[in-house]
Amino acid sequence: MPPKLELIPANTKMEGNGDGAAFDISASATRTFLCLLTVADQIEQESLDVSIYGSVDGEKWTPKPLLKLPQQFYRGTTKMVLDLSLRSEVKFIRGRWELNRWGRGAPLPMFVAGLELKEVPAMSRLSVPKSAAVTSE
Repeated sequence: MPPKLELIPANTKMEGNGDGAAFDISASATRTFLCLLTVADQIEQESLDVSIYGSVDGEKWTPKPLLKLPQQFYRGTTKMVLDLSLRSEVKFIRGRWELNRWGRGAPLPMFVAGLELKEVPAMSRLSVPKSAAVTSE
């Protein structure tokens, strides 16, 4: 499995609702991912909703998102963890975005953003750093 998945490629210009490409996560060892949503540009009076959906076969997607990131209004990066360790039936994931604009009618909504996922490595219970060891007095 690649070290990172770009569910929404970096600097994607969004002017309407859409879906990203599907990614096969069946080879993932931990099935846990750090999600990084980066908004590089936007205009005023609009919002961006980004969600991650799952699928068994890559064709039919879950009716509700597996993860919904916080609604975005401004530039910046948001981080969340997607843990699918208890959802073994999910073999594929993809990102979906929805734009909303209020106030004046023009211009249309526009965001420039990307959603990158990095697999969280498995942690061994045997390798506790000495600085993390707790001593009792």
